[in-house]
Amino acid sequence: MGTDLKVGAVIITMGNRPDELRALLDSVAKQDGDRVQAVVVGNGSPVPDVPEGVRTVELPENLGIPGGRNVGIEAFGPGGRDVDVLLFLDDDGLLARQDTAELCRRAFAADDRLGIVSFRIADPDTGVTQRRHVPRLRASDPMRSSRVTTFLGGANAVRTQVFAEVGGLPDAFFYAHEETDLAWRALDAGWMIDYRSDMVLYHPTTAPSRHAVYHRMVARNRVWLARRNLPAPLVPVYLGIWLLLTLLRRPSGPALRAWFGGFKEGWSTGCGPRRPMKWRTVWRLTRLGRPPVI
Repeated sequence: MGTDLKVGAVIITMGNRPDELRALLDSVAKQDGDRVQAVVVGNGSPVPDVPEGVRTVELPENLGIPGGRNVGIEAFGPGGRDVDVLLFLDDDGLLARQDTAELCRRAFAADDRLGIVSFRIADPDTGVTQRRHVPRLRASDPMRSSRVTTFLGGANAVRTQVFAEVGGLPDAFFYAHEETDLAWRALDAGWMIDYRSDMVLYHPTTAPSRHAVYHRMVARNRVWLARRNLPAPLVPVYLGIWLLLTLLRRPSGPALRAWFGGFKEGWSTGCGPRRPMKWRTVWRLTRLGRPPVI
């Protein structure tokens, strides 16, 4: 397979950042090589004006981040099969370089087991990459590329064959941990994930949300993630460690109450089909530096 892979881009928007969206689409249009086809999904809102040639889909309600991105995938045919690779980009991001799509083509062409590439997110003014945006435990050097076990949802590229084999993002998650759910399923199917520091999305530095709904969703989806994907003996270990880490971070009283509410909801509601990963996948994750208990 050569580097003539077809590349598409999926961008979801709430319609509230038209200038940033336009700048992102311009950066997509300027990519070297064959044109990157772009689809913008209005997630419960109208899509602002976009350049000619950009396709749009307007949803009557907000389906959440994974639901909106799944709609974008299907806009490229079932499972995205009309293209070989899909870029997923936040609507207030900006591709820093014109060769990012070409670097993706070369990466996927050179490694037929590479399923997902996680880009480096950098502040457009300072160039700083926040530690939380490096998808591995040893995150002190964001300039070091490596194999990883998860990826960043708004700055990545996925081989569409991955979706054909393991399915899309989990719609019910709405947001939080949907990337890790897909990553674990992809790794269990034999695919690999790379973090590439040379593939950069500029994005303004932000702090994680501190709203109660954030803590509820994070806790609920953490339970769903474990129930869906982990071998039974690891479920209480994984969730026990995250409970301890949450307490050590000493969240505020309202945040902690919301977290425990979400944790309870994760156990009392359906999480979708359970497909526990193989033990050899557990070992692969461990060798990659992040055993699936943290």
